Amino acid sequence: MRTGPIPVGLVATAMWLCLAACGSCGGGGGTTADDDADDDPVPCGAAPVTHDGEATYYDADGTGNCSFPASPDDLLVAAANDVDYAGAAACGACAEVAGPDGTVTVRVVDRCPGCAEGDLDLSPQAFEQIAPLSAGRVPITWRWVACEVAGPMRYHWKDGTSEFWAAVQVRNHRHAIASLEVAQGGGWVALPREDYNYFVQSGLGPGPLDVRITDVHGLVVEDPGLAIGDDVERSGAAQLPACE
Repeated sequence: MRTGPIPVGLVATAMWLCLAACGSCGGGGGTTADDDADDDPVPCGAAPVTHDGEATYYDADGTGNCSFPASPDDLLVAAANDVDYAGAAACGACAEVAGPDGTVTVRVVDRCPGCAEGDLDLSPQAFEQIAPLSAGRVPITWRWVACEVAGPMRYHWKDGTSEFWAAVQVRNHRHAIASLEVAQGGGWVALPREDYNYFVQSGLGPGPLDVRITDVHGLVVEDPGLAIGDDVERSGAAQLPACE
């Protein structure tokens, strides 16, 4: 069961997910990623916090409240409870889940309003790696981890995007995204993130736009000259660095 979009305070969700993911954020202005980021790990703060809860499973196809497309080739996915979903701050982040019979890494693609804090609703493909499907509900421990990604981040511009109103979603990111900013008027403007996992703002102009991404570890990637469009996806120039 899903609900409609609810505006979320960017600062609050970024601070929350930073604490949940790594215990503390990286300091200062972060580190700008480059093309060698995959081969050049950087310090990313304290060890991740371990969460306790229960796992169930649902008929997942990769879609959901995060507004990602179906992912038939990647069905190790999950829906997070409302607290851990944190107004879409968890969308696209990965969690390592340990259950009675094993461990699996899943990507958050949806929210589970009926789940208690700490619970995760997994795809059947993910659930059966930690317990038999016949179990239905099992105790778990889990923590946020880096996603195994290939290539640069990608940006999907929502249908209806124009110079007058724009909504953009970050895809294929290694760590959870804390903020997305666009260069405007000689400075950076943070776009608010909606509950359905798009960063939305009016009046950004026809583009191309310079975009700056900051992850929950304080690491920064800048993608200059990103062309906007109506229901189109653009490739960025870099990926967020790996952590040591």
